[in-house]
Amino acid sequence: MTDQTPQVRLERAKEASRATAALTSDDKARVLEAIASALEQNAGRIIKANGLDIARGQADGIGDSLIDRLRLDEKRVSALASAVRDVAGLPDPVGRVVGGHRMPNGVSLEQVRVPFGVVGAIYEARPNVTVDIAALALRSGNAVVLRGGSAARDSNTVLVQVMRDALEGAGVTPEAVQTVDDFGRDGAKALMQGRGFIDVLVPRGSAGLIETVVTESRVPVIETGAGNVHIVLDESAPEDWARDIVVNAKVQRPSVCNAVETVLVLRQAAPRLVPLVASALQSEGVAIHGDDMVAGLVSNVIPATEEDWATEYLSLDIAIKVVDTLDDAIGHIRRYSTGHTESIVTTDTRNAERFLAEVDSAVVMVNTSTRFTDGGEFGFGAEVGISTQKLHARGPMGLSELTSTKWLARGSGQTRG
Repeated sequence: MTDQTPQVRLERAKEASRATAALTSDDKARVLEAIASALEQNAGRIIKANGLDIARGQADGIGDSLIDRLRLDEKRVSALASAVRDVAGLPDPVGRVVGGHRMPNGVSLEQVRVPFGVVGAIYEARPNVTVDIAALALRSGNAVVLRGGSAARDSNTVLVQVMRDALEGAGVTPEAVQTVDDFGRDGAKALMQGRGFIDVLVPRGSAGLIETVVTESRVPVIETGAGNVHIVLDESAPEDWARDIVVNAKVQRPSVCNAVETVLVLRQAAPRLVPLVASALQSEGVAIHGDDMVAGLVSNVIPATEEDWATEYLSLDIAIKVVDTLDDAIGHIRRYSTGHTESIVTTDTRNAERFLAEVDSAVVMVNTSTRFTDGGEFGFGAEVGISTQKLHARGPMGLSELTSTKWLARGSGQTRG
């Protein structure tokens, strides 16, 4: 890949998209199996390149959460290959009939799913996204152009080359997987301004990156938002559920967007639940930012400020606030949530149903960890991202979200009068 301009790669991806759109479902599954095998066979090479990125990131002081997202080891490379195989085994959305009817004049109409064409992605410090998005794009008949950022430069270079080699070995044009990483910001700019070549663009990363892509793009964007995620504990919340769900949602992997950032406890439950949950969190190394009532129930609490309620920490920090009623909890979520995921822990059916009905986020849960908001956990094999917008796609995005539709009309000589 020695082209001198990113525009050339966009043009080649557009041309390749016509070939990927023509692949049969079996062809696409075969290609993905080839990619999965290539990832496994090149694991040592991938991990070595990733080591260079990790060392550079540590030297640059990019932070533990980004280092965690950046890291690839044998287990994670194996998981990438497994995810690709999972995607290969999913039903092909292309050609699926969405709807249809027969017009009064006898013309038969069908609305069917078709590939977008070329999917662009801009993301940072997430080499797993390089593979996930490529796999989903190919399975849904698309080509893909990737901009993975400087933090994962060496990892992504090897991952893209491994996938392109696998495509070529399977008899499919390698131009279906492109990267513009080596063009730096000019590559990102080309994606955002690639009208006529990029059919949809998906940003994944910090709030700043997403805002830049949304405001500067001239191509359609599916917005994936930051995760200021909430869990509400009401008066009926069982102690073991409250403790285990909050600890899992915060500690299991704090650097990801579905990790909980704020816990809202109804006042009547606070004396019973706050000390229990806080103690469990602190034993896992979590720093608690709390309001005055929390500070009165728990030691070593950092006084919470207005900024804490709006913060996506992506670290072992959490904000805890005591609220008077469920109405107050829902109001707090409406004010501060980024529309990603919210959960309530309760055995009160009315509270559960109110929460599900009134909270307007992409995923709303009852009595479960917010960490389940994930394409793989939802059965999508992998995910393009988690959309926090309301048009076309919302929540974890899988194969169907990388397709559009077209109408097929079959007549027998009808004309319009």
